[in-house]
Amino acid sequence: MSIDMLYFLTTVVMLGVLLLANTIKILREYERGVIFTLGRFDKVKGPGLIIVIPFIQQMVRVDLRVIVMDVPTQDVISFDNVSVKVNAVVYYRVVDPEKATINVERFMDATNQLAQTTLRSVLGKHELDEMLSERDKLNEDIQAILDRQTDAWGVKVNNVEIKHVDLDESMIRSIAKQAEAERQRRAKVIHAEGEQQAAQKLVEAAEKLAESPNAIQLRYLQTLAEIAGEQNSTIVFPVPIDTLRSLMPGVGKSD
Repeated sequence: MSIDMLYFLTTVVMLGVLLLANTIKILREYERGVIFTLGRFDKVKGPGLIIVIPFIQQMVRVDLRVIVMDVPTQDVISFDNVSVKVNAVVYYRVVDPEKATINVERFMDATNQLAQTTLRSVLGKHELDEMLSERDKLNEDIQAILDRQTDAWGVKVNNVEIKHVDLDESMIRSIAKQAEAERQRRAKVIHAEGEQQAAQKLVEAAEKLAESPNAIQLRYLQTLAEIAGEQNSTIVFPVPIDTLRSLMPGVGKSD
């Protein structure tokens, strides 16, 4: 066999191997192949072994697994004009390989850009307190908007989570002062309510004692006994004339 013939056979074998490799495709369980025949959409195949006709058909692989995408930190101006930095994470997956291939170029980049703009738009409609305290509701709002807009791309947004809301130092100090003032206000309100309840109880006790003069005298003597038990060297206390009259009937009467 001549060298030329050996070279020819080697070339034919290599071309056959390359042709076979481009003809037989193996798709994993989470992959689908979008088939185009002469540039026109044909069908979606997979998973498993599929045949693609070389030079006539082309295949685009699409991954159906959930994609975890970090949304870069965004500068957001809240509704009450507070500047914050917010980042988030988006979980989505392809549910229609045909739409994800035909209706949009690079659906991953498109979803990323849409998530950034939606994050700024939604958070800009809320005040800072809502960003910090109602994060679950904001996550749901962003997820609903993204899911609605990416439906035409064959993409399903499963979840959106806001990770961090970063404030500058001056704003952190202002929030701390506001929280301290709020705690002081609540303490004063609680103290005032306690005083009001105590005054009400005193009024009720006075009304009860007023119904029986003897009860007032017994209460007075009980108080004196408590003071005497505290080991005081000198005790000065007033004695109501009514008490003296009850103890000494002759006090206050003329001879």
